[in-house]
Amino acid sequence: MSESAGGEAPRRVDIAIIGGGLVGASLGCALAPLIRRLGLSVAVIEAAPLPVDLAAPWQPSFDARASAIAQGSVQHFDALGLWPAMAEQAAPIRCIHVSEQGRLGATRLRAEELGSEALGQVIPNAWLGRVLHRRLGELPLDWHCPARVETIRPVAGGHRLGLSDGARLEAGLTVLADGGRSGLKERLGIASRERPYEQVALIASVAVDRPHDGMAFERFTTAGPIALLPLRGQAMELVWTHAAGRERPRLALEDGDFLAQLQAAFGDRAGRFRRVGQRHAYPLSLVTARETTRPGLAVLGNAAHALHPVAGQGFNLALRGVMDLVAAIEAGATRGESPGSPLTLADFEARRAGDRHNVIRFSDGLVRLFGFDSPALSHARAAGLVGLNLVGPLRRTLARRAMGVER
Repeated sequence: MSESAGGEAPRRVDIAIIGGGLVGASLGCALAPLIRRLGLSVAVIEAAPLPVDLAAPWQPSFDARASAIAQGSVQHFDALGLWPAMAEQAAPIRCIHVSEQGRLGATRLRAEELGSEALGQVIPNAWLGRVLHRRLGELPLDWHCPARVETIRPVAGGHRLGLSDGARLEAGLTVLADGGRSGLKERLGIASRERPYEQVALIASVAVDRPHDGMAFERFTTAGPIALLPLRGQAMELVWTHAAGRERPRLALEDGDFLAQLQAAFGDRAGRFRRVGQRHAYPLSLVTARETTRPGLAVLGNAAHALHPVAGQGFNLALRGVMDLVAAIEAGATRGESPGSPLTLADFEARRAGDRHNVIRFSDGLVRLFGFDSPALSHARAAGLVGLNLVGPLRRTLARRAMGVER
């Protein structure tokens, strides 16, 4: 990556990516073939400092946050030449066990039924970022880090950006991939629809007393869903949903008391919980941007849509957005269109609309289906889980959706 200092005149770039996290970095890597073939100029702006030595030996942390990467996303990363490095710290999901507390109904989604080795993979976010940023370091990019976008305004042919490092850029296409927390959407007048779930996700790593064998669990309880995802070794990523405010006492518990409460809520299907790492909590809402494209502007990742983690589809949906944007830019280039042209961005929106709508509806529907406490509905859910386990085609359809290979 080449460093770019501020100058008197704005530097013109074809694409400016605001946000160098997992989504923005994935976009930078996905643009590599077009950078080489079409000579596109790309700038990446990231507010948080990155590790200095990406080549240093990896020191895995038990407390590291992790992401579930669907098999469709694995295929995307493999096509970019990134998967072999990512796989070094990945744990495969070979089966997903879905159940409801207090009911006998359950279903299992198995990779082998679809002729696949895994439904997906679970990878520490820090390792994902390390692999992505290492690849970005091999590309001829303008890299601004740490730097914030202090000013942004539309101009003829794109947007003009003023950065905290003194640089001034004029971008034909500006991509907001900053998670939506920077306030840039609001400054541009892009409103969002927000539906608070009145829930909080408590996240931590937990150690178990027996091998998980690639099993992931989704356990619906009256207090909220509990998800366990396999990590390397005898460890799992816990996502425990609470009604807002109910998480605070559990955050304050001693480790032993916390593990005892988790064991009581989840049962022993994953074994005995022996250790818990640092606990984190964040509020859950369904947030969707009212606009995801404008001339010279595209919105990706959590800036475009923030989902409930119950279905594990947030990052996978964002990555498909990355790949569709690159495909639209490439198709536009064959027609003589620039990356930020209205036709290119209309193509991108047409590629995304159906997938985005379906995934948001699916995730939100799960929250509402299992979040409503009613004896009659509970019996119906249990019967549905039993029926799903017995009807192979329906179960395989759900498994393909989980794998991210069916939209």
